[in-house]
Amino acid sequence: MSDAAAFERCLADGGVAVFPSDTVYGLACDPADAGAVERLYRLKRRPLRKPSAVMFFDLGSALEALPDLGERTRDAMRGLLPGGLTVLLPNPSRRLPLACGDDPASLGIRVPPRLDWACAIRRPVLQSSANLAGGADPRRLDQVPEEILEQVDLAVDGGELPGTPSTVIDLRSYEEDRAWSVLRPGVASEGDLASVLDRRVR
Repeated sequence: MSDAAAFERCLADGGVAVFPSDTVYGLACDPADAGAVERLYRLKRRPLRKPSAVMFFDLGSALEALPDLGERTRDAMRGLLPGGLTVLLPNPSRRLPLACGDDPASLGIRVPPRLDWACAIRRPVLQSSANLAGGADPRRLDQVPEEILEQVDLAVDGGELPGTPSTVIDLRSYEEDRAWSVLRPGVASEGDLASVLDRRVR
């Protein structure tokens, strides 16, 4: 069985997996499975009130899952993604609420650059870095805390990763006023983001 097939089966069965993203190793589960989400948070020792991102493996699936987004925001996403970004978006219909923590009106979305091992995956996943809350982001599988590796249902080894987390960008009011801000520096520089978003303003 391929890594992608094993990963999809694991999540479909309510499991939690460690997987290699484009940046660091992450934990993943089905974003609609409350038991799996709670288990992922327990593994990380992360409070459920804190949000996690939902990763889509292609941009079309992400846009299709969020029909309430305005065209300006959708155009910005087309310019920014796929990429090393977590994009914070408005979520008026409260979609994927288990990923939203205590702010169901906001939703974080990731669409990574093509991952060779995951190119066949079509399901979205709730994901968070495979560390204990506040710990270092693992760039190799052997840097994932042992207590996490011992309790997950699957671990996919993708070798050594870049190790810099995604940049978190806030586009929640972009539709109304074209405002955006970087909430966490990461892979994508603010200058790179501005070159995309400012071009769309003009």
